[in-house]
Amino acid sequence: MTKEEIIIISLGGSLIIPDDIDVDFLKDFKELILSQIERGNKFVIVTGGGKICRKYQTVAKEISSPSSEDLDWIGIASLRLNAQLLRVIFRDHTHPKIIKNPLETIIFDKPVVVGSANEPGHSTDWDAVMIAKNVGAKKVINLSNTDYVYDSDPRTNENAKRIEKISWNEYRKLIPEEWNPGLNTPFDPIASEVAEKEGIEVVIMNGKPILNLANYLDGKDFKGTIIY
Repeated sequence: MTKEEIIIISLGGSLIIPDDIDVDFLKDFKELILSQIERGNKFVIVTGGGKICRKYQTVAKEISSPSSEDLDWIGIASLRLNAQLLRVIFRDHTHPKIIKNPLETIIFDKPVVVGSANEPGHSTDWDAVMIAKNVGAKKVINLSNTDYVYDSDPRTNENAKRIEKISWNEYRKLIPEEWNPGLNTPFDPIASEVAEKEGIEVVIMNGKPILNLANYLDGKDFKGTIIY
């Protein structure tokens, strides 16, 4: 990364709250971001909902017959809670308002802006891409508990091959064409379509150990997949 850059990070809920809130990860993440701020970089951090979101959605489906929109609203509520946590963690360095609409004017009166979701129909991946388009950034870092994009699901196929670099056209062949609440892919199909159209590069990487993200930000070798 060059100095004085606006960096968009989609921070997966699987890192914030895998089961319980991961305090150690959040401390490491804060320390790294603050070190980057000292170099003049600015950040927009968009939070995901993660496992807690899916727990709520699962219970809703067991007890009722929720629509896709209902499930999306549950997801939005969970990730907004995560967003408020991030805003407070970066309290002295962050814009005081959570950005809910990725198309609104973003004011960098502080070096960190925390983003949330606006409405049903897409994931935080889409929000991150639209924010990147909004502020003129051409890269999005997608942090989750996944090391790479694979040619098939490594959880069910032990022979799945990792991919270190792939075009949007080829990547989109690996994932479903439509978005639905709770969809678990490295980067969602609607966001992928927009990113391809806008020429936005997305880096899929594991947020742990935090050194992996540090290496990427410093232009060093890292583990992850570049989608271009």
